[in-house]
Amino acid sequence: MLTNIARAWGAHFIRPVADVLSRLGFHPNAVTILGFVLNVGVATILAAGQLRLAGALLIVTLAFDAVDGTMARTQGRVSRFGAFLDSTLDRWTELFLYGALVWRYLAADQDHMVLLAVAAMATSFMVSYTRARAEGIGLTCTEGIFTRFERLLVLISGLLLGLTAWALIIIAGLAGLTAVQRILVTYTADQRVV
Repeated sequence: MLTNIARAWGAHFIRPVADVLSRLGFHPNAVTILGFVLNVGVATILAAGQLRLAGALLIVTLAFDAVDGTMARTQGRVSRFGAFLDSTLDRWTELFLYGALVWRYLAADQDHMVLLAVAAMATSFMVSYTRARAEGIGLTCTEGIFTRFERLLVLISGLLLGLTAWALIIIAGLAGLTAVQRILVTYTADQRVV
């Protein structure tokens, strides 16, 4: 998974930021909420049609997204609620970003782009939903060829390069495949338990 590679590579940059915020007295959950607010701001820029600017700002917020977890570990404040809050606000972030694209394309009367944005949003949510449901029945399901990090990486690339339609097609297709993959992984894990 690209997520693990990026996490290992980015640790050199993330740890110093996490240390500074910890020294300033920030709680990891406050940083999670701050990251979400920043992403809502990016979504507003996206809805206004500033696609390349939004793509550039998403690079910053994506890097910022890993800081809260690092802070929680170094401060000894890892908690189930912190993990829940982070995961929930990640879903809300995706909702705002894809919703901003829907808004933009509705205003521009580009129905085909609206459909692509909705498809990318729906399949992205299915990736998260399949994991949550697997965990809800007591199974672990973190596998996936196209997790949130990969989806955001493709979205950022599409926004920066002016290839948003292709980015949405890739997200919709590979996120859909990932949701199916997680169904199969959960089925296999359930058969081993029986």
